[in-house]
Amino acid sequence: MKTKAQKQESVKKGETLFGKSEAVLLIDFAKVRTADLRLLREELKKAGSPLFVMKKRLLELVLKKNDLVWQSREMKTQVGAVFASSLEAASASVYKFFKGLEKEKKVDSVKILGGFDLKKKLFMAAPEVTAIGALPPREILLAQLAMLIQAPVKQLLYVLDQKAHLMGSGQEKQSK
Repeated sequence: MKTKAQKQESVKKGETLFGKSEAVLLIDFAKVRTADLRLLREELKKAGSPLFVMKKRLLELVLKKNDLVWQSREMKTQVGAVFASSLEAASASVYKFFKGLEKEKKVDSVKILGGFDLKKKLFMAAPEVTAIGALPPREILLAQLAMLIQAPVKQLLYVLDQKAHLMGSGQEKQSK
């Protein structure tokens, strides 16, 4: 059990990380092996989004000091907070990590509990954050959009080309 001084130090560290972040992602790390959790920490640290584990009640205090409401009592599991510069980047990293563990049958499902967009002071539920994390990278989305825009134009050009071939072959028969 932590002493009052340790809890205060934990809250201070949480506030420091909160001040540097634009998003906070809440994850469930229950039943995740320590080695796997260490890999997640390293991956997130490389991306500049540290994973910080603190008591739910203390995390609720940090959020409350910054005018964000979160009912920690609703969650009956262990919660870790990823303090990120971008909700999209952090959710993508966490989603990809847990999907990998799910494929290896180490966890049952992706364990994203929700997240806070600190710019808008908005809580996003787990399905929303998971959907954001499941999106492909920006470059792939732009390429897919370009293909969607380009496809109807290609089809129209193909139809016009075929029509021109038919019209050209019809004129040849009339001249003979």
